[in-house]
Amino acid sequence: MAIMSCFELPVQQPDRDMSVQEFKVWIKQFDMDHDKRISPEELTEALESLHMWFSSWKARGVMKDADTDHTGFIDNKKEVEKLVKYAQQRLHMKIHQS
Repeated sequence: MAIMSCFELPVQQPDRDMSVQEFKVWIKQFDMDHDKRISPEELTEALESLHMWFSSWKARGVMKDADTDHTGFIDNKKEVEKLVKYAQQRLHMKIHQS
């Protein structure tokens, strides 16, 4: 017997349009240690909140593409912009310029 949980998630779903600024605010809420950078684990948590399948695998793909300085984190403006483009193109999130 499957147990279903019915509750409202405080995060936006990928089928909802959001601006780039809203996306940045949304992703920032997953910075659990408040170090102003997104780790692979935090990114996995963000993708899991959207109920995406294979979220840890997808997070590795995002990190491989967006982490241009190879620190293991998304931690600068250029990398955040790459994250936005990746989310639009490969994760099919509807993110638009404001």
